[in-house]
Amino acid sequence: MRVLNRWLRHLLDAPVRMAVQEAIAAASLSAEDSLYTPMVHGDRARLHIDSTAVVNNALFNLSSGHVWVGPYAFFGHSVAVLTGTHDITKFGRERQLAIPRDGRDVRIGEGAWLASHVLVLGPCTIGEHSVVAGGSLVMSDVEPYTVVAGRPAQMLRTILPEEADETIRRGGGSES
Repeated sequence: MRVLNRWLRHLLDAPVRMAVQEAIAAASLSAEDSLYTPMVHGDRARLHIDSTAVVNNALFNLSSGHVWVGPYAFFGHSVAVLTGTHDITKFGRERQLAIPRDGRDVRIGEGAWLASHVLVLGPCTIGEHSVVAGGSLVMSDVEPYTVVAGRPAQMLRTILPEEADETIRRGGGSES
């Protein structure tokens, strides 16, 4: 019996080792890809992401509206964009099921940057070329060309297109 066990072990050793290595490689690729794969709750037909936008591993809840992400918009990691809500005047199972089906759309404009861990609650519009600082809570419209931060997000400053033009003329880096 020992001879048979040794012979089987010798015969199966290389194929089993190869299968284990392939499984480990596939698992690490899946984990890596999850950093760049959005999660979608609701009807995917309500999600409209421009082909030039980068959303990483965002969560999109489409229960109560559509979400539009404009050209060259980009997200840090773990951004959540939620259209869904529940009726706080209901209780128990009724509260769980009391979800409006539309009217809470979110629009994210061209070139907008939502840094990591931003939470967006619809309905709202995040204007083009605006910046939402990491960890912020957006509960209302963000004007174009503004920087907002906080919980809830408040405007910190505006970004004038001339500033961008001047940065490009100086060679693109930040000032020392």
